[in-house]
Amino acid sequence: MAVSPTLAWYRSFYWRIGITFVLFVVVILVTQGLILSYVISSEDAQDQYRAPVLAAEVAADVASVLARDPGADVGAHLRSRYPPEEARRFVFVALRGGPMFSSTTEEVPESIRLTAMSAFGERPLAFTDAVRPITTTPLLVNRQFAGLVLVLVLPRPTGIPHELGRFLSLPSTLVLIVTTVVVALVVFNPARRRLAALEAAAQRLGEGDLAARASQAGGDEIARVAAAFNRMAGELETRDAALRTSDALRRQMMADVSHELKTPLTAMRGYIETLRMAEVGLDAERRERYFETIDRETRRLERIVKDLLDLARYEHGGVVLQRRVFDIGRLFENVAGRHEREAHRKAVAIGIHVDPHADQVVADPDRIEQAIENLVGNALRHTPSGGTITLSATQADGVATVSVSDSGGGIAPEHLPHVFERFYKVDAARAADSTGSGLGLSITKAIIERHGGTIRVTSQPGRTAFTILLPQSPAI
Repeated sequence: MAVSPTLAWYRSFYWRIGITFVLFVVVILVTQGLILSYVISSEDAQDQYRAPVLAAEVAADVASVLARDPGADVGAHLRSRYPPEEARRFVFVALRGGPMFSSTTEEVPESIRLTAMSAFGERPLAFTDAVRPITTTPLLVNRQFAGLVLVLVLPRPTGIPHELGRFLSLPSTLVLIVTTVVVALVVFNPARRRLAALEAAAQRLGEGDLAARASQAGGDEIARVAAAFNRMAGELETRDAALRTSDALRRQMMADVSHELKTPLTAMRGYIETLRMAEVGLDAERRERYFETIDRETRRLERIVKDLLDLARYEHGGVVLQRRVFDIGRLFENVAGRHEREAHRKAVAIGIHVDPHADQVVADPDRIEQAIENLVGNALRHTPSGGTITLSATQADGVATVSVSDSGGGIAPEHLPHVFERFYKVDAARAADSTGSGLGLSITKAIIERHGGTIRVTSQPGRTAFTILLPQSPAI
């Protein structure tokens, strides 16, 4: 069986799974990115919204502190009450005409100083000043403007660690789990169903259902496995049918052999029992006739056994052919001479015609002679007195054609397909003479087929012809 060509990568089942899974992962990542961006933007908006509230709260708190103690340490108060939240929220207090305090020990950013100076009217902001969004609230001490409260909220970090932390958050994990389940169902469930169908077909085949087949749809590796499985199942079904046919033929052959052997054995046993009876008086002539009958049936039994062995050897390749060039005309003469006495007794003429281009034939002469012998013997048994038997040979296009024809009554059309079967009996007119073993034509067919040739029969009233076609190639 030829090996099927490699599938294109886009038809591969494994590539389909891989590409589909990658696409799903990309969709998951894009979805996660959109969710993350939305969450971050929402949190930043919330931070900016909380900044004025925090500024108002700090302004009221610092105002109360300064109202109680104008010389209080505002910086220490801010650092204790409003430490930086996640290093992102910073609180500053700028007193009018005085120092600037911070909730952190770090240096006050330049943008805070510029914003305070602009609020106090000390320096207007230039277009080139890099100032971050800052929330400001006036500081009123005893209802007098004393300064300014500034709140700086830095944007949330967006680096890889932060994004990874967002991605591994509980909502994202839940989304990932749900999406993975969907991927498993969408990608692998069709493959699971197809593999389950293939498994079910294999199980049915294992249980003896030789008609079980798997679906070959898809064109991928699973489809190729299903196709191989179906070929295997088809071959098993064919072999099973062949075995059943062979078994039926074997049983039929055994029945035919038993029947054919039973006839001479029954006759022999009857005559032997008669000869053993002391009370039966037999004259010498009758006794001799009984012994001749026993001898004839013994020879017939021996001939049947010999023909059965020959047929088995031919059909099972137990015969080695010795192919060589020989004179087909001389072979015809040998066969005709062997049957000359019987032909003369029945007043049957045997004619030979060999085309000048067919005098030399390549085959095993001994086996071909055995085949022609069987055909001529069969023709003699069924050719009436005054009839003719013709042996002819021609050759064309590398094929030698050998024919044995007779002028007998012919074979009925319904019997022609079966004449080469073992022990097959045609109508009574052609089966009346039981001297043959019933295996001659079967042996002839086996010999010709062993040579790589064919044999056919045509028949009509007054002419029956067996035609042999032998290829003349040296190879068998």
